[in-house]
Amino acid sequence: MLNDTIFSLPFMQRAFLAALAIGLAAPAIGTYLVQRRLALMGDGLGHVALTGVGLGLLTKTSPVWGAVLVAVAGAAAVELIRERAKASGDVALAMLFYGGLAGGSMLISLSGGNANLNSYLFGSILSTSDGDLWAIAALAVGVLLVTLGLRRALFAVCQDEEFARVAGLPVRALNLLMAVTTAVTVTVGMRVVGVLMVSALMVVPVAAAQQLTRAFAATMGAAMAVGVGAAFSGVTMSYYADTPPGASIVLIAIAVFMVASICAGLVRRGRGRSGSRVRPPVTEPDPATEQAARNHPEPATMTSGRPPAGRPPGTAHRSARQPLGEGQ
Repeated sequence: MLNDTIFSLPFMQRAFLAALAIGLAAPAIGTYLVQRRLALMGDGLGHVALTGVGLGLLTKTSPVWGAVLVAVAGAAAVELIRERAKASGDVALAMLFYGGLAGGSMLISLSGGNANLNSYLFGSILSTSDGDLWAIAALAVGVLLVTLGLRRALFAVCQDEEFARVAGLPVRALNLLMAVTTAVTVTVGMRVVGVLMVSALMVVPVAAAQQLTRAFAATMGAAMAVGVGAAFSGVTMSYYADTPPGASIVLIAIAVFMVASICAGLVRRGRGRSGSRVRPPVTEPDPATEQAARNHPEPATMTSGRPPAGRPPGTAHRSARQPLGEGQ
């Protein structure tokens, strides 16, 4: 049966396996990045990884493993800057990211200029070799072991570092591990969607899952499902429609996000209508109560900061959109 399908072609088999790896790994680490409001960290590390690609081409070694080493070093530097730098931290990060992009362009040029730079910038999943596939699979397994095996500890650090430190967790080591895992994920996705778009596969599936889920574990599972679906659909679309695989995967993921947003809006609208139908019965006002209210007006709670009557203290200014709960 497989002889008549695209699954019978060896290069498509490698492409689908690579898509499965990045479809699972990227949203898994992306859930933590979104929770920490570091959604663009993958984009910056992609710039740094390009220097590793250029270094690998210049030294005639594997560009994938060169990207891993340089991206991990860049991730450690980013984490140290984030932890210790104050006002100029964003400037230092910008210099690191753009320096990585410039260094990669320079090293690739010095290597002879024969390399196809676009395959690393925008991905080339259909040309994935057996060696690339083994490297991608090994790195993706490592990412999943960290993100799933240490989920409780990483979630605690993402929610409140001070609380996690008081609870006895090694916050600095966990932050560094999260940064290194992000760098590894960038190199996993480099052959699939390219270093310039790998961050999209970390963020967009998570954003789509958040439209329909609230608990952290459910969001991670849904995001991984969206990532795998978008990656498979993008590879299939690129084969039949002759479109760029990386761009197809990212655009399909964005389309899923838009559909999820519309569905979530319809659900909220439906709940609002059903809630509006259940109205309390209209009762006649009590003249004695109205007179007592006029003689003893309610204190100005909006200016004094006190919660309104009947509401527990501490809930007066709570936002309607709460952060994700772990959902254990």
